[in-house]
Amino acid sequence: MAITRSSANKNKNDGSEMIKTVEKYTWDEVKKHCSPEDAWMVYMGKVYDMSNWHEHPGGAVIYTHAGDDMTDIFAAFHAPGSQNLMKKFFIGDLIAESVTHKDQRQLDFEKGYRDLRSKMVLMGLFKSNKMFYVYKWVSTMCLWAAAVAMVYFSDSTSVHVASALLMGLFFQQCGWLAHDFLHHQVFRHRKYGDLAGIFWGNVMEGYSVQWWKNKHNGHHAVPNLHSTSAVSQDGDPDIDTMPMLAWSLKQARSYRELANDGKDSAVVRFFIRNQAALYFPILLLARLSWLNESFKIVFGLGAVSENAALEMKTKGLQYPFLEKLGIVLHYTWAFTVASGFGRFSFMYSVMYFMIMTCSCGWFLAIVFGLGHNGMETYDAQTRPDFWKLQVTTTRNIIGGHGFPQAFVDWFCGGLHYQVDHHLFPSLPRHSLPKAHKLVESFCKEWGVKYHEADLVDGTMEVLNHLQNVSDDFVVDFLTDGPTM
Repeated sequence: MAITRSSANKNKNDGSEMIKTVEKYTWDEVKKHCSPEDAWMVYMGKVYDMSNWHEHPGGAVIYTHAGDDMTDIFAAFHAPGSQNLMKKFFIGDLIAESVTHKDQRQLDFEKGYRDLRSKMVLMGLFKSNKMFYVYKWVSTMCLWAAAVAMVYFSDSTSVHVASALLMGLFFQQCGWLAHDFLHHQVFRHRKYGDLAGIFWGNVMEGYSVQWWKNKHNGHHAVPNLHSTSAVSQDGDPDIDTMPMLAWSLKQARSYRELANDGKDSAVVRFFIRNQAALYFPILLLARLSWLNESFKIVFGLGAVSENAALEMKTKGLQYPFLEKLGIVLHYTWAFTVASGFGRFSFMYSVMYFMIMTCSCGWFLAIVFGLGHNGMETYDAQTRPDFWKLQVTTTRNIIGGHGFPQAFVDWFCGGLHYQVDHHLFPSLPRHSLPKAHKLVESFCKEWGVKYHEADLVDGTMEVLNHLQNVSDDFVVDFLTDGPTM
């Protein structure tokens, strides 16, 4: 570390100059400060000390980039001008020559994709079409009204099963709308987006906005990154699926450090060995897990991750009353419908609830599972640059195998443009097709891998990847341990 004299301020009383010194830091020095209690981050060549800043409006997700460069993920998540709020955290400049892991081509590449973002802003792609979202709001509520009417007006079991499946599809579409509003794609005033998110998330879907933000923002910041350790906070929560699913051999081995004997338990061995066959059954139960995690967060009963626990301990719920009210309202109307407005028996009500819940888990997970599962995974400490990280860990979904593109567009709620969304998360859904063409062209220009697959081929890629990890895990176990 060096100190240089970089600016001079005139004394108003005597006209003399007071020399202000600015610290200079090396990249290696920045990398040492990588925990919430000791968090340095780089933005546009400036170093900021964000240690213990639990007042961050976006929550504890900020610490996914402790000891790293946050320039591009900051731009992806924040409104223009937000960087002015960081002035009080400024501690010095980064010594550019110390960043030895970036050559001139890499620097040119980073400048290129930042220029592309500026071009898209000038094109007006970040401006939302309010009528598009009015249409999506109304059409989605029509699904709910139809499912409710099928229960209220019919005594047919087949109609009730169809209603439960339709309700599961409604929950999925609620997820996409909550996703859009909570990424602040629709309103410039973020509170409006949060309130719309509470309606679609808490009230209609049963998911906590705070739980979703912590989990999903963390995923966007570090997609498909493996945590440094089993208890660290620098990995992607969406692939934190152990002991049931492992997306790499390293992840399959990760529970060994938690075991007293340093070995895999029988439970871990069973799930990882059979994970390709268990993938779809696990997806069917996904919504039960999300409902449980949301309920616990809202009512202070615990948090599923260390990062979420830290956020709840230091910051708490941003909208405590509305979140609680929303969850109560959700279960009130959901149980009313599931009970057939009091007509159904207990077991019949359970059947309806499980069909709508399991179908929703499958409808949701099949989309975002295709978005990332089976793609590149990285160690948190050796992540590539922002653009390459987002593109190589992500898969777009296209029409094919009998699924027309129009169906994919509707069913996936914009997330079939997963690559483009990850690069520009605040870009409104209706602007993604135009952004897709620009992103695809930029990737070809710079030779960056860009992957697309239809619903069938993408699913087979995921299953084949899970099987390959299982095979590697079995070989690893047979090499290092007793016969299974």
